[in-house]
Amino acid sequence: MAKAAIVIVCMNNLKNLFPCLDSIKEHTKISYEVWVVAYLFSKGNLKLLREKYPWVIVVESNEIRGFSENNNLALRQVQTEYTLVLNDDTLFKEPVLDELVDAMEKTPEAKVMSPYIQNLDGSKQFNGRNPRRWFDFILGDSFGVNLDMKPSKYVDQNGIYQTYNLMGACFLIKQDYFRSLNFFDEYYFFCPEDIALSTLINQKGDECYVDAESKVVHLGGGTRISPVKVATLPAARKGGVYFYSQNIWWKKFILSSVIIVFSMLKMIYFATIKRNKIEFLAQWHSIIAMFSYKTPKELFTKFYLDLKNKK
Repeated sequence: MAKAAIVIVCMNNLKNLFPCLDSIKEHTKISYEVWVVAYLFSKGNLKLLREKYPWVIVVESNEIRGFSENNNLALRQVQTEYTLVLNDDTLFKEPVLDELVDAMEKTPEAKVMSPYIQNLDGSKQFNGRNPRRWFDFILGDSFGVNLDMKPSKYVDQNGIYQTYNLMGACFLIKQDYFRSLNFFDEYYFFCPEDIALSTLINQKGDECYVDAESKVVHLGGGTRISPVKVATLPAARKGGVYFYSQNIWWKKFILSSVIIVFSMLKMIYFATIKRNKIEFLAQWHSIIAMFSYKTPKELFTKFYLDLKNKK
């Protein structure tokens, strides 16, 4: 049996997926298997994936599902000792999986090991992540504050060190432990499933770590500029309010109210100055989401199907 499994969710985007798979093959020596959740793949792309990468285990996902639900399709089948959850828009420039497994085995108290995540030009994207408080959601979402720039013992350290939050783009976890947590919480459709998982791990008294010597490239940014943002943004904000409020009514009221006010201001900006219809609709749908009892998945489905029907 392989030592580790790599689980990748890809939404019919071979431009991201194939370079990712090639980089894994080139830079990995440890025994491993790769699971690709082929999300809403065209028949042609599915055939091409299987022909070009026969060593990949393909899990077809042909219904609307979020990041958590899609990952769980493969995660529930994995039987290896370790699992690396990996975005399709990542690249190995070094033996990342080998390094993370080695770091995990050197750190028995670690349940999760994340790498240093960098941009394509080598600059830092994430080196550890700080804890999140309920009002941090306002700072991050409405004011664009990078919550991991604040110096602390959880970020920007050297070597192997304890952090608080893992990064969903790439992290290694002990599979039996992941199973005991029932994998990702499927309420979250598009964020903040990684923060929710990290918080659960910490609440259990367990620890997340970073190996800052292991580096992975994360390209990122695709959905932020895509028309699909009209569906992903309201789903993400609904999930954020749910997580950060912890079902406490006054927190939920404050967070929802702030999102409504800032979304209105941004609608005016995108309508009059930027004249950006996608951004305008994303903000309008976020307002609708705050008044809705629908789940993030239900919201995404509604706005995504509306978008497809208009094409």
